[in-house]
Amino acid sequence: MSPHSVQMFVVLAFGFAMAGLLSSAYQLATSRLPSFTLLTTGPSVQALAAVPLLIVAAPFLIMRNTLMGSRHEGRRFQFVFIATLIAGFWSLMSGQVLVMSLRACGVV
Repeated sequence: MSPHSVQMFVVLAFGFAMAGLLSSAYQLATSRLPSFTLLTTGPSVQALAAVPLLIVAAPFLIMRNTLMGSRHEGRRFQFVFIATLIAGFWSLMSGQVLVMSLRACGVV
């Protein structure tokens, strides 16, 4: 395995870990599950504050909704596979942005 492949795997894992961490922190602070419906409150400060949370937590939310939907609604394998690819790509991209931000701050 090349060093670049290992780095991308670590970035992917970091993206999923941060998504789960932010989702759990939101749930701990508000006693509610985070959801994309946070954006449907209309133009407000709450909706604007939810955007960064949802950008980073989206892979966790996509996977949670997909797995719950596949259990309760019996979704087909193809739908679950596509949703997993989308969540993985989103996690890779958000993890890359987070790692680049940490490098710019001199943490990593």
